[in-house]
Amino acid sequence: MFFLPIAFLVFILFILFLPFLFILGYFQVIIIGFENLGISPEATLLILFCILAGSLINIPITKKKLILVQQPRFFGLFSVPRVQAHYLAINVGGAVIPVLLSLYFLLFAKIQGFELKPIFTAVALMIVVSKLFSKVIPGKGIVLPAFIPPVFSAIFALILAPGFAAPCAFISGVLGSLIGADLLNLHKIRHYRGYLSIGGAGLFDGIFLVGIVSALISGF
Repeated sequence: MFFLPIAFLVFILFILFLPFLFILGYFQVIIIGFENLGISPEATLLILFCILAGSLINIPITKKKLILVQQPRFFGLFSVPRVQAHYLAINVGGAVIPVLLSLYFLLFAKIQGFELKPIFTAVALMIVVSKLFSKVIPGKGIVLPAFIPPVFSAIFALILAPGFAAPCAFISGVLGSLIGADLLNLHKIRHYRGYLSIGGAGLFDGIFLVGIVSALISGF
């Protein structure tokens, strides 16, 4: 008979459960980080759930227009007509909830007696950076590389507001990205077909990473 060593079995189980350990560690970091920002663990989990679930919800903010488009078929040899809705929306998980959190952190900063000028300066710098790195891609909408918001907002926050870096990183990352990438590029999409979501697919990943980096800064 062949018996596997106990240590080998333990190692195999560790490898199998490694993804779950990473997930648990990730949630632990986020919970500790946001707890340092004045948000309870229960509220943090609820916020994370709402952000993830809210990423699937887009609230229309302009009137829907139905337009007739020609959709290519069979390698472009012929096309078929299709009715498509054209409107502007705002994403709940990528814009509404993060903006509300940003306003909470601004109020928190004011109550704690922190200077707001460095935070607004970081927001202004993030608007410029987001505007420079964002672009309009047909079929996708406005896209900003996911690493831009968390990296630059963290750098600006650590330089301009070292005593209040985590909330500053979150506020500047969220507001700067939404204004610089989405709002300032709206004039470029007059003839964009389909719906465009502020804080949607092209920006959501970056916004979500801003929350993670802010929690990491707060946790250290």
